[in-house]
Parts: sequence; structure tokens; C-alpha cells
Amino acid sequence: MDKAATYQKLHEIGVVAVVRGQSAEDGVKTADACIAGGVKAIELAFTTPDAPTAIKTLSEKYKNDPDVVIGAGTVLDPATARLAIIAGAKFIVSPAFDKEVVELCNLYRVVSCPGVMTPGGVVDALKAGADIIKIFPGDIVGIKMIKDIHGPLPQAALMPSGGVSAENAGEWIKAGCVAVSAGGSLTAGAKKGDFNAVTNMAKEFIAAVQKARS
Repeated sequence: MDKAATYQKLHEIGVVAVVRGQSAEDGVKTADACIAGGVKAIELAFTTPDAPTAIKTLSEKYKNDPDVVIGAGTVLDPATARLAIIAGAKFIVSPAFDKEVVELCNLYRVVSCPGVMTPGGVVDALKAGADIIKIFPGDIVGIKMIKDIHGPLPQAALMPSGGVSAENAGEWIKAGCVAVSAGGSLTAGAKKGDFNAVTNMAKEFIAAVQKARS
């Protein structure tokens, strides 16, 4: 899947699952549960022990499924981004903007999603060539921030992270986001080993996004 196709698929799915496993195996199981519920964009966080192994496992497992996109999250530096890309990550998500990470992603034709909190951060990310800009923390800046940013910067593809739930996901989409990013509100069941709960919550997220778009 090339960069343009990855971007398009993330937009189509509309929900990115932030997976933080207690182990690489746990991360894979959680991702499987999200995918089963329709959230087929997986951001495997580098806070997961042996994250590259989980990314590689998922990438190989779903390599023949064009609807599944495996990426990496909590990528803080270019070295980590390169490890993720080698493991098979098709998109890179960071909690903050790092120009070198975005440049590395552009070099290898991988979608970059740096996190910012201000209009200035959005401008810096756009200048560097970021593809999707993560508005983080979403629960602090609020949904109104999206329309405020899109006033002067309508060309910015925005995705909130932090505080996104099945209840408000649709509101973020209606505000103009290309997708939403969800962690604990989506994957909480995994901590108890209840992966069916994760799948069911994934279905709720997808339904919310689809309703908002319709």
C-alpha cells in the first residue's frame, strides 16, 4: 500500500485505534479485536514492550487484506520511526511535532501524523510536509478548536486524540476531522482480557463515524 492509498484508507475507516499492549502478544490480540469490529487502522504504540515485533506480526498477518492499515504510535524520534517502518508500519503517529520524524516519513513515503496543540503547531507541521495533523490532547483543546483552525487553515487534515469516545466521535467528524484517534475508550476491555468488549466498542465507534458522515 503506497502513501496515497494509506492516507485514503485512514480517511475511509475514520477511526484509528491506539493500541498499548502489556506485551507484544497482548498488543496483537487487542489489534485483532479492533479489526474484527471494523476499526482496521491500528496505531501500535511504542509504549508496548517489543513494539516492532507486534507491528511486524500484524503487518504480515494482514498483508493480504487491503482494508487493514498497520501503523506505529508514540514515535518520538527518527530512529524509532525507522524501526517502525522497517517492521512494516504504513503510518507514523507522534504525540508532538518533530520535523526530522516528518522528513523521514516523507523520505520513505510513509504517512506522518505529528501531534500539535496550537495553530502555530499546525502551520509548522504543514510546512514540514505532515500528512494528517493530530490535535492533542483533544479533551483539552475541545471540538471547537477544529473549526477555529480550519478558518485560516482549511487545507489541514486534522485528527483528534485524547478524550475521543464513541459518544463524541461523530461530533469531531462533523466539525471537519478526517478521522478520530481513540485509545482507552476503545480498548479498555483488553486490560481485563475481554477482547469481545473491544470488538463491540469498535463497532460503536465505526457506527458513530458513519452516522456523522451520512
